[in-house]
Amino acid sequence: MRRVSADSLSAALDATSADLLAYFERRVLVREDAADLLAEVMLQAWRRVDSLPQAPERRRMWLFTIAAHVLANQRRSSRRRAALADRIRQHLTEVNEPDHAEALTVQAAVRDLAVAHRELIMLVHWDGLSLAEAAELLGLNPSTARSRYSAAREALRVSLIEIADSARTG
Repeated sequence: MRRVSADSLSAALDATSADLLAYFERRVLVREDAADLLAEVMLQAWRRVDSLPQAPERRRMWLFTIAAHVLANQRRSSRRRAALADRIRQHLTEVNEPDHAEALTVQAAVRDLAVAHRELIMLVHWDGLSLAEAAELLGLNPSTARSRYSAAREALRVSLIEIADSARTG
């Protein structure tokens, strides 16, 4: 890097950075993003210091051209991220969204369980606790929790079978 180029670029950046920041602030939704984009312009300008125009009057335009490219890249990147987030959200919704009627049936069956059984089932299946964690939370001996959990599952199974049978015949 020639010393003249480094000095010239420093001078051009000093003279233009406030205008570049304003350029970005008028074009982005989050003000802090403008400073990040300006930093990227400065980084790219330093990487390309050897292509800095010799004519001082062209340097401002050169920096604004870099800024336009940085902004375009940021917008493309944002669109790709948003599209990816939408695809992920759609996939997770499709994968994790149970049939609404089925979910209501299970909720009703769980609600009909005895209180001690209901809480244990909810902690393990809905809240993601292990049986040991649920036992500790409820202040139960682990063996008591295991036997209650077994009884709760059996009661829930019977309840769901009864609901399914009544739906078929009713």
